[in-house]
Amino acid sequence: MEFIENTLGGVLDDLSKNNPNGWAVRYTDRNYFRTWKELNDEADLIARGMMSLGVKKGDHVAIWATNTPEWILTLFAAAKIGAVLVTVNTNFKIFELEYLLRQSDTKLLVMIGGFKNNDYVATVNELLPELKTTSGEIESEHLPFLKRVVFAGKETPEGMLNFEDLKILGGDFPVEIYEENKKTLNTHDVVNMQYTSGTTGTPKGAMLTHGNLAANALQMAAWRLPEEHPQALAVLPLFSSCLSEDDAL
Repeated sequence: MEFIENTLGGVLDDLSKNNPNGWAVRYTDRNYFRTWKELNDEADLIARGMMSLGVKKGDHVAIWATNTPEWILTLFAAAKIGAVLVTVNTNFKIFELEYLLRQSDTKLLVMIGGFKNNDYVATVNELLPELKTTSGEIESEHLPFLKRVVFAGKETPEGMLNFEDLKILGGDFPVEIYEENKKTLNTHDVVNMQYTSGTTGTPKGAMLTHGNLAANALQMAAWRLPEEHPQALAVLPLFSSCLSEDDAL
């Protein structure tokens, strides 16, 4: 199979141009349906919003959420900047989250309110007590790289930005600067860091490139999807790096 000489953002750009009205993503449990062009435009806007907050190529953006639309948008927005998406297990407790954020040098955290009996907001407030009193960038001694927390939900907790704010900020960020940054990106750049132990020790951040993820997607499509009207049902957690043949059936 031919190697894709493109970035994830570039792949999405191409799909937006070549199949603008084709389905990109459709949720069964909420009113969220996007064509390739709509998804690409939204990701561009959020990427520019992230850049307005100081996120640059090579910075790390963590996502702590279930399979929400914001998860997908954060992935592509970070990829379009050249930032590295750090995926956070939805079952993590405070000590696991602290380890991951510190070890990965995460600069921006995108999160939902919680999952099952795991209250993410309470966890982050305990980890960052200074968050409630901040009106701008976070200044934390034990998490010195973390500067912003973005909340994907309706009622935004104190000290956090709302995910929708990224779109507003993105609308004011210069398109020229954004497009110039895109030109510096390469298919061999790291785009994703997935934490997995694989041993009895502490989890390690496995680094994957744009080319890695694009090739995986192409292989999955060639292996399973029909040529006409291809559709795939995503049932596994998006943060997971483990996908076997049995899982995909």
